[in-house]
Amino acid sequence: MDNYLNVSFDLSKVMFIATANVLDTIPWALRDRMEIIEIPGYTLDEKLHIARKYLVPRQLDEHGLIKDKLRIDLSALRAITAGYTREAGVRNLEREIAHVCRGCARKFASGRRTPLKIAPKDLREYLGNPKVFYDTAERTRMPGVVIGLAWTAVGGDILFIEATRMPGKGNLILTGQLGDVMKESAQAALSFLRANAEKLSIEPKTFSEFDIHVHVPAGAVPKDGPSAGVTMLTAIASLLTKKRVKGNLAMTGEITLRGNVLPVGGIKEKVLAAARAGIRQLILPERCKHDLDEIPASVRKKLKVHFVSRMNDVLRIALGIQL
Repeated sequence: MDNYLNVSFDLSKVMFIATANVLDTIPWALRDRMEIIEIPGYTLDEKLHIARKYLVPRQLDEHGLIKDKLRIDLSALRAITAGYTREAGVRNLEREIAHVCRGCARKFASGRRTPLKIAPKDLREYLGNPKVFYDTAERTRMPGVVIGLAWTAVGGDILFIEATRMPGKGNLILTGQLGDVMKESAQAALSFLRANAEKLSIEPKTFSEFDIHVHVPAGAVPKDGPSAGVTMLTAIASLLTKKRVKGNLAMTGEITLRGNVLPVGGIKEKVLAAARAGIRQLILPERCKHDLDEIPASVRKKLKVHFVSRMNDVLRIALGIQL
């Protein structure tokens, strides 16, 4: 019943479709009555196919350009996707393509007659400097820095977890807008390392005479969840043992005080994010092995995945430590 018009409607054959980036903010009573269809992020190849078949033709039409006048190379589309967007979908990719089309349309409106062909070297003129950089190898050159995998409202992403120490009284300092769950993961990681300090050849006085500071960059962005436990433990272990983690290795997983690695969600989005960032090796919980079936074969063949159930295995793979 429309109470404003006082008119009744038959909704028995109407299907309502709602979209959302995050399920947690939907009231449980409403979510219980919904059929949830999860749509994961696109791979790089899928984005390129979508751009060539749909996005570019649509933007050419909207900007009054014909195909013979403007051609955007596949290599240029690849450069736009990798250097100017970081997303699970293609919304920003279409915006960047539209910027290129507007710049070209202006040239034709100013009197240009010859066709334009856009290559990667031409993008700076229309889009400016690249906005996305993947400096994974450079940032992990020193002990105490590890690449983690995170799930966000717009798909997966990589994050760096850094650890350092300074003279103090054994305090654990956490920064980077971390939620309560991540703070507890860091405390659990430190407790595990203290309990196994002798096996790891860590001086016991380290935990009483030094403060340990764990920081997650991008401090303006709130972060929470249990899946960073494995990464935090590895970062602190790398710092205290002075062993560097491999630059092309990323990881995710929840930890327990006994050193077990528990499964986490969002594996497909996290793996796709790692592939976009050029990561070549992953450490995932053993009980997440079935989630890898959802990853396209073109992505799986580029990655070497280590499935683990204990932190012993993580430290062995990441740092070469036998616990």
